[in-house]
Order: sequence, then C-alpha cells, then structure tokens
Amino acid sequence: MNVRIQPTAQVDETATIGEGTTVWDLAQIREDARLGGGCIVGRGAYVGPGVRIGDNVKLQNYALVYEPAVLADGVFVGPAAVFTNDYFPRSVDTEGKLKRGGDWEAVAVTVAEGASIGARSVCVAPVHIGRWALVAAGAVVTKDVPDFALVAGVPARRIGWVGRAGVRLVEREPGTWECPRTGGLYDEKDGELIERA
Repeated sequence: MNVRIQPTAQVDETATIGEGTTVWDLAQIREDARLGGGCIVGRGAYVGPGVRIGDNVKLQNYALVYEPAVLADGVFVGPAAVFTNDYFPRSVDTEGKLKRGGDWEAVAVTVAEGASIGARSVCVAPVHIGRWALVAAGAVVTKDVPDFALVAGVPARRIGWVGRAGVRLVEREPGTWECPRTGGLYDEKDGELIERA
C-alpha cells in the first residue's frame, strides 16, 4: 500500500489509512479512525477514535478533530482548527468525581464535501458545515452553516457566498450570484444557494 507515515507519528493499528495518504510528524490517529485515499495529515494533527474522513482531505498542522466527527471528500481543515465534541464540557461530575467516557455523550461536527475550515477556527458540536462552505480564520461556529456560505466572526455569521473555487461570489442581479473566477452561476432562494447545472 502506498501510504507515507513519518516515524514520529502515532497511528493506531486499528485505524484504516487510504491509498496515497501522508501522515506527518507527531500526528496522532486513534483507534478505529478511517481516512480515505489521498489525504494529508499535518504535523501534530489529532484524529480521534472512530472519526470518519473521506478522500483528498487536508488536515493542516495541529488541527484537532475529536470523535465522532465526520469529514466528507475534499474537506480542508486549517492549522490549529478545533472540532469539539462535548456541548456541556466539565472535567468532573456534580459530585466532584472525574468524568470518564461513559459519563457524557459525544456529539459530532460534520463537514460536507469540499468545505474549508479556516486556521484557528472552532466548530462547536453539534454543528454541520455545508457543501463547499468557507469558515473564515478565527471564526467560532455555533450553528449549522449552509452550502456555499462564507461565515466569519464570533459567533460566526454568514457574510457572503462562495463557489466551488472558494472565491467570494458577486451578485449579478437580485438572487443570482456568479463566481468571478469560473463564471459559475448560483441562485439564492430562502436563505440557501443552489448551484446551476
């Protein structure tokens, strides 16, 4: 199998790593995680137990993807981005005892095809990032993000639309958006953007 894993990376023997994937120094991939083909896992990145990652996904340096996150094909996760998994985080229970795995319910961040998550952004689970959406660097995502949305800020809010190329779309007429790079057209209706065929 054509997989490149640096000697300082920790990849659990139960993890599945797809053809052509590279895992760089100090990265950790936990039990039963599944990564597709052609992925890049940057230095110091973390992939939690049972996380599902599609093909051609890039996890940049020190990205933290906690279980039970699911990332579709072509997702980009910027440096030091964090996907949380506990909506009510506490170290101890109400009696002061250290919480363990069975003392809380993990919730997921899901990221749809082609979406990009900017550097140092935080996605607070449970949340869904739509297809080809773009989360700006440093944003804190606390609500679902629609397909093709450009979100920024704390908390993140939609400030525009992007196309498949990641470039901010230009409104050509009310409800019709165009990608200045590809010429692709999109229609906005009821707060959603639909790509023309």
